[in-house]
Amino acid sequence: MGIFLLKRFASFVATLLAASCLIFAVQGVLPGNAAQVMLGESATPEAVQALSQKLGLDQPVALRYGRWVRGLLTGDLGTSVAYDTPVGELIRERLAVTAPLALLAMALTAVMALTLGIYAAAHHNELGDVGVMAASQVGIAIPNFWFAILLILVFAVKLQWFSAGGFPGWDDAPWQAFKALILPAVALAVVQAAILARITRSAVLDVLREDFVRTARAKGLNRRQVLWRHVLRNAFVPVLTVMGLQFANLLTGTVVVENVFSLPGLGRLVFQAISNRDLLVVQNVVMLLAAAVIVINFVVDVLYAVIDPRLKVHGA
Repeated sequence: MGIFLLKRFASFVATLLAASCLIFAVQGVLPGNAAQVMLGESATPEAVQALSQKLGLDQPVALRYGRWVRGLLTGDLGTSVAYDTPVGELIRERLAVTAPLALLAMALTAVMALTLGIYAAAHHNELGDVGVMAASQVGIAIPNFWFAILLILVFAVKLQWFSAGGFPGWDDAPWQAFKALILPAVALAVVQAAILARITRSAVLDVLREDFVRTARAKGLNRRQVLWRHVLRNAFVPVLTVMGLQFANLLTGTVVVENVFSLPGLGRLVFQAISNRDLLVVQNVVMLLAAAVIVINFVVDVLYAVIDPRLKVHGA
C-alpha cells in the first residue's frame, strides 16, 4: 500500500506542475500584448506599458512563472485590474459560496443516486427498476440551466418558498444563505444523480452475479444481509470513481447555474473576469479549479486503497 500511495503522490505532484505550466503558457500564446488585451484597443501606449511593468510582462518568462508559482504557494496572487482588489481576497469571498454549493449538490447527488441505484438493482427487471431507469434517462436529458429556470418558476415565483436569486451572506443570515443554495444545488444535482444512479445499479448488479454472493446466500444470509454486508463494498469502487469526478465537475461547472441564480461564486467571478478581460483573475481561478480536480482525484485514489484490499496486497 505504501508503494501505491507513493506512486499516486508522485503522479499528483507531476500533474499539478504540468497543469500550472499549461495554464501559464496560455497567457503567452494570446495574440498581442496581454496588457493590451486587458485594457482594450482604446488604451494608450503609456497605460499599456505601465500595466505591463506592473504585471511583470517585461521580465523573462521563467522569472514570471517562478514568481507566479511562488505567489500560488504563499497566497499572493496579485491584484485584479478590473476590481482593484487582491485576487486572493476575491477568490476567498467567492469560494465561500461555490464550495458549500458544490458540497450540498454532491450530498444531494449521493443520497438520491445511491438510494435509487441500490433500489433498482435490488428490484432488477421489476416495475421499480424500470421506473428508476426511465427517470434517470429523463434526468440526464435535462439541461441544468433549463431545470434551474423551471425551479425558479415553480418554487420562487408561484409557491414563493425560495428567493429567485441572490445571496444574503453567511454572516448576516446563515439560514437564508443556506436556503439560497438549495435550488441551485438541486439544479446541479439532478443530472449528476441520474448518471450516478445508473452506474450504481450496474455496479451492484455485476457484484450480485459473483460466486461469493451465491456462497453467502447458501450459508443462510438473506438478500438484504448479502446486499449490505458483501455487495455494496465491492460495488463501491467504480461508484467512488464517478463520485470523485462528479464533485470536481460540480465545483468547476457552476458558471451557468451561478449566473442563473445571481450567486457571487467562482463561476460568476470567472464569467465577469472574462467579460472584463481580467486575465490575472481568470488564470488564478482556473489554476485553483484545476488543482481542486487533481486533489479530488488523488483523494479518490487513496480511498481506493482503503476500500479495495487487492491494492494493499499488490501495492499497485
